[in-house]
Amino acid sequence: MTPVACAIIEDEAGRVLLAKRPEGKCLGGFWEFPGGKIEAGESVEAALVRELEEELLIQTQVFQTLETVEHHYEKFSIRLIPCRAKILAGIPTPTEHSDLGWFPIQEIAIETLAPADVPILSQLLKK
Repeated sequence: MTPVACAIIEDEAGRVLLAKRPEGKCLGGFWEFPGGKIEAGESVEAALVRELEEELLIQTQVFQTLETVEHHYEKFSIRLIPCRAKILAGIPTPTEHSDLGWFPIQEIAIETLAPADVPILSQLLKK
């Protein structure tokens, strides 16, 4: 099971940042909470800060870890660790995704989200 950290980043209006996976890649066309794989010996927080800097060109600070989600896709499984984070510097710029967007939590369409991310959206909607 691959450990993956993902970020819930909100703007001043309470919208969350989602990244769209590029067509032709695994889960292409789906939106996801940005993040990436945790490397051996790396903390969840360090992995997330590194991934967000690499993929979105932003410096962030993690301030809360939410409930872990395990999801089994057809060919692989992930343990997704969602964290609330805030942007310290930079403007989110996609380097590995086809698009980025800020979305009100209540308006995110479940069918457009990567399946592993759906339980995270459910957690956010309950708060």
